[in-house]
Amino acid sequence: MGDGARSPLIVGSGIAGLYVALRAHEAGLRPTIVTKSGLAESNTRYAQGGIAAAIGPDDTTELHRRDTVRAGGGIVDLAAAQVLTSEAPKRIADLVRYGVPFDTIEGRIALGREGAHSRARILHAGGDATGLQIEETLRARVLEAGIEARERCRLRAFRPAADGTVTAVLSREDGSQAEEIASRPVVLATGGTASLYRQSSNPITATGEGVAIAFRSGALVTDMEFIQFHPTVFARDGAPRFLITEALRGEGAVLRNRAGEQFLLRYHPDAELATRDIVSRAIHQEMRRTGDPCVFLDATGIPRERLFARFPSICRFLSGYGIDPSRDLVPVSPMAHYMIGGVTTDLEGRTSLSGLLACGEVASTGVHGANRLASNSLLEGLVFGERVARQLDRPTAGGPRDAPRMLSLPLPPGQGEDPREACLRDVGAILGNDVGIVRDRAGLETAVAHFERWRDRCEPKIPSELASPSANAALTALLIARAALSREESRGAHFRLDFPRPLPRWKYHQGLRRDGA
Repeated sequence: MGDGARSPLIVGSGIAGLYVALRAHEAGLRPTIVTKSGLAESNTRYAQGGIAAAIGPDDTTELHRRDTVRAGGGIVDLAAAQVLTSEAPKRIADLVRYGVPFDTIEGRIALGREGAHSRARILHAGGDATGLQIEETLRARVLEAGIEARERCRLRAFRPAADGTVTAVLSREDGSQAEEIASRPVVLATGGTASLYRQSSNPITATGEGVAIAFRSGALVTDMEFIQFHPTVFARDGAPRFLITEALRGEGAVLRNRAGEQFLLRYHPDAELATRDIVSRAIHQEMRRTGDPCVFLDATGIPRERLFARFPSICRFLSGYGIDPSRDLVPVSPMAHYMIGGVTTDLEGRTSLSGLLACGEVASTGVHGANRLASNSLLEGLVFGERVARQLDRPTAGGPRDAPRMLSLPLPPGQGEDPREACLRDVGAILGNDVGIVRDRAGLETAVAHFERWRDRCEPKIPSELASPSANAALTALLIARAALSREESRGAHFRLDFPRPLPRWKYHQGLRRDGA
């Protein structure tokens, strides 16, 4: 095995990237982490709700698997769900070994419940600061291990190498000359795409660039139509879009309209504990019915001492806006939150491009189906990150098969422009208006045409040229809209007003590949 093969390049510094780097280092490899922002900045840092694992006395991995499948709208990959849930307890043990300070009660890890979970199986750290605690712990272990990390360094392209693998092309944010990194495997762990939407719970770094660059290089992507909206994000003009974890609803908080009605029971018998897609659409419909810009989360039924102990970050944030959740209602609305699809991988993280692996939110294993079960996202980064680390140490042949339905998307030469602010602003508005919680043919056709115009303006002149942020934003948005237009049914996080029911003939994954790839 060549020296380069023992020095993997990991693009992204969320839970998946940090964990792969640590596990690869423990296996004797010499990983390098590349991140376009700082090592501490990722979606992981803002994950409040927790991480799911069947470790409670009344729980089993089979129950966790069933809940995952039930939430996924009929197209969860059963083998992937089995891997995720059966390996979860071991990955939690890894986090404990690294020093993640999970909350405990009388010496045992405390477990909470969230929507669509049949058992209390959500682990938390620092109350509602789980992602922050995990990220800081893993980052500290990375620094202690002396793992190289290149901050403010952006992935710009993949180019074919002489040995049939991919070469990563990187550039510094200071505009210095691009650098090609050849003869080593690349792990894509770049996270999601929700911040392309005008209203999003994600940090501004979550722009889907990993998906765009991989697709442009010929990689298969899957299930891009399934964008999950979080039902409860703080909604006040001039305030940041701060996520209000659904663990609050697991503790007994309810949603009310301006008239004070607990309206969710009109939409689904599970009310506050229904899956995220159901709760988000119910809120969206209620806001349209009343004409109000938000609904209200009522946590006043939770004892004040427990509320402030269990959700310190949320209570501290709300206090800055004069809100005491033990007595005041909290204005919330759904916002774009999680990319369910992404770069297609098999169960070992292998993509359709030799030498390129992927894990975490950027990857599509099929484990979430059409709708992710709450608190399975951090877990996904660990479980499939472990498998990617094993592949880096002991690579084997393999990769994903084509999806049952495949779409081919043309990627003609563009002008290579980078009108960044105008492009991102326009893409965000069109995604929110026409590719949001509810969709229809007219809106999706408008969106596709709009994104194609941006693609033609911003796309590089040849696929291997360095892509700008504008080109990646336009391409990722086009993949989402094109897949949503093709799927003529409603399933999970994808809802069409003109096709409002799930249809058996659409009970499969949908793939996209670049024309000629």
